[in-house]
Amino acid sequence: MSSSTGDVSHFDRVARFYDLFSPDADADILAEGLSQAERPVERVVDVAGGTGRAARALNADERIVLDASGKMLAQARARGLNCVRGDASRLPLRSESADAVVISDALHHVGNATATLSEIARVLRPLGVVVVREYNPATIRGRLLVRGEHLVGMNSRFFTPEELVRKLSDANLVPRVRNRGFDYTVAGVKRTPGTP
Repeated sequence: MSSSTGDVSHFDRVARFYDLFSPDADADILAEGLSQAERPVERVVDVAGGTGRAARALNADERIVLDASGKMLAQARARGLNCVRGDASRLPLRSESADAVVISDALHHVGNATATLSEIARVLRPLGVVVVREYNPATIRGRLLVRGEHLVGMNSRFFTPEELVRKLSDANLVPRVRNRGFDYTVAGVKRTPGTP
């Protein structure tokens, strides 16, 4: 497994059973994050979206699941979702082609989070939003999750809310922490050209 594709081989192995053991995405939290966009949200890309758990919870005209795991995408396609196979750090999407991007419970699995957030900023239209749902490794449950994922051979790299805020800011996105705790959400709005 190359570092650019993160934990893809693990997800290829568990794809058929993934949704049986994973909770549904929180539609209310995702909707609240999307409401931070300062433009209409018609096209949403679920990056590292796997089986499309987040995409299924979204209310948008066009929902696209993007993932590097072909087997996870096969599950998403079976649920009627539009899918694109690709590396999150080199998104196979045109610049400024999405109103919003969601990356739910997955940033810690991508091989290069910094490149992924830069690519997300590239594909977002001005005043569009990225909504990142993650787990805080500074909490007790977060520390247990980190250990557990590493024990099963994942290369997960988790970020605290503060670290994620800095990464979004470095990607030229205006970050807003939406909620905190073990699981947390940060939204980042793409600046318009010429704004600080």
